[in-house]
Amino acid sequence: MVIFNLSSSNPGSFILMGIPGLEQAHVWIGIPFCIIYVVAVVGNCILLYLIAVERSLHEPMFFFLSMLATTDLILSTAGVPKTLGVFWLGAREITFPGCLTQMFFIHCSFVLDSAILMAMAFDRYVAICFPLRYTTILTPKTIIKIAVGISFRSFCIILPVVFLLTRLPFCRTRITPHTYCEHIGVARLACADISINIWYGFCVPIMTVISDVVLIAVSYVLILCAVFRLPSREARQKALGTCGSHVCVILMFYTPAFFSILAHRFGPNVSPTFHIMFANLYVVIPPALNPMVYGVKTKPIRDKVIILFYTKGTK
Repeated sequence: MVIFNLSSSNPGSFILMGIPGLEQAHVWIGIPFCIIYVVAVVGNCILLYLIAVERSLHEPMFFFLSMLATTDLILSTAGVPKTLGVFWLGAREITFPGCLTQMFFIHCSFVLDSAILMAMAFDRYVAICFPLRYTTILTPKTIIKIAVGISFRSFCIILPVVFLLTRLPFCRTRITPHTYCEHIGVARLACADISINIWYGFCVPIMTVISDVVLIAVSYVLILCAVFRLPSREARQKALGTCGSHVCVILMFYTPAFFSILAHRFGPNVSPTFHIMFANLYVVIPPALNPMVYGVKTKPIRDKVIILFYTKGTK
């Protein structure tokens, strides 16, 4: 029996097999993925352009929104182009450094997205509960500190995952039934104990995301308490209206995330095809929908989008 001795310093390349059970349909599956990816890139780029050029959008909420758009671009770009290469070109091979890089950006973007949503919830809490002190609490210096803090936290949480993988010897198969490199999926290919990978990969990032969810929930409880104390129904509707787009984005981000986690934990009979298809949709659909939600539900952005395309269309 021949054993391939792939050391951790030179583990060679990995083979991404795509979506198991749907190999014959890869070409057709790639078409909607490509369309949704293009929508995500165009939508987030328009959002970033509007926030950059319009001085009226230079506020804390829109600064965090620009961070969310940038992170969504990184998340989708880290996964989808390689997925399309697997689907359309049969480019299944990926080097070990390339695999680690892709995995880092996908996981880091996910954790950072969660932190940005938490920061946006804090922004809405200050805007509604302390409207007169909004500009003095969320000063540019404070905003920069929050942005650097949540970015550094995400980096520090995911970076150890890279080192946890580089320490492993890979001496069995290097074929993974997925369209992109994912931490536990790659770790399971190692011929060594991966219990620390499983523990860290599940507990630390998940507990971080859960803490974000708890803080978001606390923020909205305080927001609702403040809203219900407002004297008029019109004032209450106006206050809640400023939170509508953020709540929609929160639901789009966390609902499929926790559904996937619960399916992995409590749904052993769920087919791998479903898990991998769902993982791919999760990488591309929220980044595509987020700009649409803010474009439709946020009046300042909606007005600027109308002006942008109307003026260009009438020239």
